[in-house]
Amino acid sequence: MPRVAIVGGGPAGLMAAERLAATTETMAGPRVDGLEVAVFDAMPSFGRKFLMAGKGGMNITHGEPLADFVGRYGDRQADIGRLLDRFGPQQLREWICGLGIATFVGSSGRVFPTGMKAAPLLRAWLHRLRGQGVHFHVRHRWQGWAADGALRFATPQGERQVAADAVILALGGGSWARLGSDGAWVPLLAERGIPVEPLKPANCGFDVAWTAHFSERFAGEPVKPVIASVAGWRRQGEFNITAGGIEGGLVYALAAPLRDALATDGRAELHLDLAPGRTQASLAADLARPRGHDSLASHLRRRAGITGVKAGLLRELLPPETLTASDCLAAAIKDLPLPVNAPRPIDEAISTAGGVAFEALDEHLMLRDLPGVFCAGEMLDWEAPTGGYLLTACFATGHAAGQGARTWLGRRS
Repeated sequence: MPRVAIVGGGPAGLMAAERLAATTETMAGPRVDGLEVAVFDAMPSFGRKFLMAGKGGMNITHGEPLADFVGRYGDRQADIGRLLDRFGPQQLREWICGLGIATFVGSSGRVFPTGMKAAPLLRAWLHRLRGQGVHFHVRHRWQGWAADGALRFATPQGERQVAADAVILALGGGSWARLGSDGAWVPLLAERGIPVEPLKPANCGFDVAWTAHFSERFAGEPVKPVIASVAGWRRQGEFNITAGGIEGGLVYALAAPLRDALATDGRAELHLDLAPGRTQASLAADLARPRGHDSLASHLRRRAGITGVKAGLLRELLPPETLTASDCLAAAIKDLPLPVNAPRPIDEAISTAGGVAFEALDEHLMLRDLPGVFCAGEMLDWEAPTGGYLLTACFATGHAAGQGARTWLGRRS
């Protein structure tokens, strides 16, 4: 009886199990009889990061056109795009419907399951997988391979070795180690000669050298609405001031170019337009009007609509002479450079970049130098913004790896 061991019980690993456990009638490719599927996870339960990601509302995917959707994957859009052609946002929504859970598109285009929670979806999914004969093993931390090729696991009862005819590794990236994604697999593959790009924080906050006064006054404040740009990337939204930096959706969307600029140039700036909808010329004209007895704060509020944290940013980042020159102040309101010093540590990031290089994989996500070993999920070298893109690619890679393993086993039988 052929056996497949799936290491990692997040969305990618569970989707691989789903694909392997599906009935022969619904599958393409060679027939595989009597296939045994087992999922191993280091944590006490499955899908922990999946559940945490859905704590504030389970954003499962996005409803924008597929061409725009694929473009969210940057340098890896060709690699991820071919996987989304097989199992993309629409197929994912249909699959969720098959679990008895409807989905809807929010006003932002983001797609959510009815009820907005991840737990009902995960419960229904695990129940169906158990009914399909998938075996689950928790508290099994992968330790690499034994001399005879068996998988080595550290368990509370000591080391356990598991022989498998095919292996799917879906071990996650390096963020949120407390939920299981700790990147401990990197040296295990590197010592086998598998090319692994260093893991880097993605969708992360950044350190900023605020003065003590600004930090104490504005930590926790949202900056909105605002347009931010860096290295040709431009987004509108909002972000939050932290005691030591910045975080939030708009920062996460631009985290990759900020991080890469820091790595290559040693410095990076996030350029802020604090007055979307106003032109620099109109701001300059209004700010040039006599202040009379108004303070600078009152003048900014009355003439430019700049108050609170936005006014604080101008005071924090501009020299005093710029604050009193209407033309220069108007230019700064439309293009305020905010220097960032470093990304926040990888374990604080929502996701990671880096991982197993796609060039090391064949079209079915099998490692070229380790036949029968497939990789899926965030441990591959790709990144995407939040908004459903991360989860969708994890599902798509798991789907591809599961189908690939089944096809590979069928050809060998």
